[in-house]
Amino acid sequence: MADTIRLLSTLALMGAVRNLAGKYETLTGTRIDADFAPTLGLLDRLQKGETADVLILTQEGLAGLAATGSVVAESCIDLARSLVGLAVRAGVARPDIATEEALRATLLGARSVAYSRLGASGIFFAQLIAGMGIASEVNARANIVPQGFTAERLLSGEADLAVQQISELKQVAGTDIVGPIPLHLQDPAVFSAGRLSASTRPEQSDRLLKFLASKEVAPALRDSGLEPFS
Repeated sequence: MADTIRLLSTLALMGAVRNLAGKYETLTGTRIDADFAPTLGLLDRLQKGETADVLILTQEGLAGLAATGSVVAESCIDLARSLVGLAVRAGVARPDIATEEALRATLLGARSVAYSRLGASGIFFAQLIAGMGIASEVNARANIVPQGFTAERLLSGEADLAVQQISELKQVAGTDIVGPIPLHLQDPAVFSAGRLSASTRPEQSDRLLKFLASKEVAPALRDSGLEPFS
């Protein structure tokens, strides 16, 4: 449909995109047909031939596609930074994660930690616990989520700690965000957007990209747990 833009996005932007979709349709008459999945999941789907107009990924993931020509390099824009954090079920006492030593003790003392297999946060967390020398202990009791929101495992009782981008943790009601993993242990993920070269709606796609990078969108990004660039 000429009045619909197909958007594929990493889960970290789900809250913001859903909140903005109605406003964008009112402003432009163009509907956003959005689908959300972890970064590696989206890359796999694209490799298998799935098509779309606009793509939101980690900065590294989008740059890789731009380098191969799958994404128009000139269209790529950085949207927001994101931190990885921890959450617990609402009403449960918040554990101490303020320092590396406190985080280590909290992770080792947890009955089970839920983290993602395919998302940027899961890749980071696997590297983090390996670097801290506690990977075997944490993974022995971990609940590794193939895709989706790790905080859902708090509600089901399958885990008592959930690790993910804070913007993703905020999508699950009934949970409480403890805070970010200590900043010196992580580099904030940057999420970027670009137009797929195969898009048949380049003008509409570029209009959406301009909107997503505008100051008008910044409050929605911030409310969803992200730090906007604009």
